[in-house]
Amino acid sequence: MKIIIIDDEPLARSIIREYLQFHPELNLIAECNDGFEGVKAIQQQQPDLIFLDIQMPKINGFEMLELIEEPPAVIFTTAFDEYAMKAFESHAVDYLLKPFSRDRFDKAISKWKLTDRTIPVKEQLAPLLESVSNSPAEQNRVVIKLSGKIRIIPIEDIHYLEAADDYVKIHTKEGAFLKNKTMGHFEKVLNKNQFVRTHRSYMINISEITRIDPYEKENHLAILKSGARVPVSKSGYLNLKMVLGL
Repeated sequence: MKIIIIDDEPLARSIIREYLQFHPELNLIAECNDGFEGVKAIQQQQPDLIFLDIQMPKINGFEMLELIEEPPAVIFTTAFDEYAMKAFESHAVDYLLKPFSRDRFDKAISKWKLTDRTIPVKEQLAPLLESVSNSPAEQNRVVIKLSGKIRIIPIEDIHYLEAADDYVKIHTKEGAFLKNKTMGHFEKVLNKNQFVRTHRSYMINISEITRIDPYEKENHLAILKSGARVPVSKSGYLNLKMVLGL
């Protein structure tokens, strides 16, 4: 079984490395300092299991997992985080709370070995990742992967969002980027005083609006600073008026 450790703390990695010596069937093939290295190592090495820290620089463990098409099994390692703890407990995903003993480590390994391997890991993790993406820490940016590279988009840089089949197209001054999420997800996560659902398929950053023009029957068009023209439905217009105080 191939194992990768992804943790920015050398001491934490050394403890896992030490405990793994008591499991000769587990072969440690790589150690990574951050999520950027982690994504690359997983794609190249195809491990069976990763030990993944949550609080890391650049991107956190949850954001890293969202970027991987077919993630391996994961045992999270983390210092205390109340929001994450509640998410783990409600979704029955195993985690090691730092500092952890060898006995607790061994129990996590045993639990992993008994896991139903017929269920894809991405399917198992989906409820957890959706839950933690609603936490305050996850609402300041969107992390995407583009041509093999990881890109972080601050929320304030988003002009508007557009539904695109199973994805959402995120429009910024630097172009449009796809994220494998739903409009409903962004409607829950983003600040309702900054982003307004103006149409079934569109959500606008209101600070980007220059004017709102009538358009066909009871519909409108929001004209943005970039020159983009975004549809506004009848109900979307009411939403906009309410947020803008009109």
